[in-house]
Amino acid sequence: MTTTAREALIAAAKKRILLTDGAFGTEIQNWKLAEADYAGSLGLSHDQKGNNDILAITRPEVPETITRAYLDAGSDIVSTNTFSANMISQADYGAEHLVRDINVESAKIARRLADEYAARDGRPRFVAGAIGPTNKTLSLSPDVNDPGFREIDFDHLKTVYLEQTIALAEGGADFILIETIFDTLNAKAGIAAVIEAEAKVGRELPLMISMTLTDLSGRNLSGHTVEAFWYAVRHAKPLTIGLNCSFGAAQLRPHVKVLSEIADALVMVYPNAGLPNELGEYDEMPDTTAGLVGEWAEHGQVNILGGCCGSTPAHIAAMAKAVTGLTPRALPQVPVRTRLAGLEPFTMAA
Repeated sequence: MTTTAREALIAAAKKRILLTDGAFGTEIQNWKLAEADYAGSLGLSHDQKGNNDILAITRPEVPETITRAYLDAGSDIVSTNTFSANMISQADYGAEHLVRDINVESAKIARRLADEYAARDGRPRFVAGAIGPTNKTLSLSPDVNDPGFREIDFDHLKTVYLEQTIALAEGGADFILIETIFDTLNAKAGIAAVIEAEAKVGRELPLMISMTLTDLSGRNLSGHTVEAFWYAVRHAKPLTIGLNCSFGAAQLRPHVKVLSEIADALVMVYPNAGLPNELGEYDEMPDTTAGLVGEWAEHGQVNILGGCCGSTPAHIAAMAKAVTGLTPRALPQVPVRTRLAGLEPFTMAA
């Protein structure tokens, strides 16, 4: 009987704390690429500098080298370099027509390397197809003089996510990672898109859902607390739920604890490497980050760890060393209750 990717990841997570990868953006910056590197020979009319996602087509050795470095560092899961590979974000570069190609090629790179490393040592590696939030929000108006105005609607965003999801699946992604969620309604559009995509591609696409906090009170931009966010998305039965980006691990500590106690899914957390300095750079050293996230592991609060902005393969390697031999988080037995979410959680009395 064939084991599904969902089953394989759950089985691996019962044995040890797993590692996902780290940042792509800050790693790509280290290559000091010129606009011509991004643009290649595509003949696009817009300036492409900073369009990291398009490198899967024009300079595939860049995301390939970065992905390989994370696998060498110990990553069990590698994500595709597709955070902005959607119709909305690519419109800024005049590259909307390349969305499918970018996602397919990026997923193929990650898939090939994951399979190469799994064949080498027999340890399964997984590919998460990464979907970012876009620069639009469904919950908030961008016009302070017109609170009811929205630049896009739910169905449009779902269509945008659907195109990206299908392409990632075609390229070989095991999971779909909806990450850096600042607007819960945006995430719901992504969830709806993944459900539709499963029917179109003919296989399960397990969801990995990751919220980002915008202030120390523990809310995202649309105002949801961590607990309320979980109650808003748990119906999708995600494979993992967690937090990413936000701030450094030290500031995330109380919010990781809350999520670990209420979520009957694997908890995956990949914070920034501390807070940026006045130049926008990240100074937190690998051992420091590893020590902080290692505390979560020691307290049985996480199943999967990794890094976001400013993190490097060295950070992932340090995390791998810090969690070796630690017992992974056991999923809690959550009493059956009616749990609802506005901006705050609400549990109906039994």
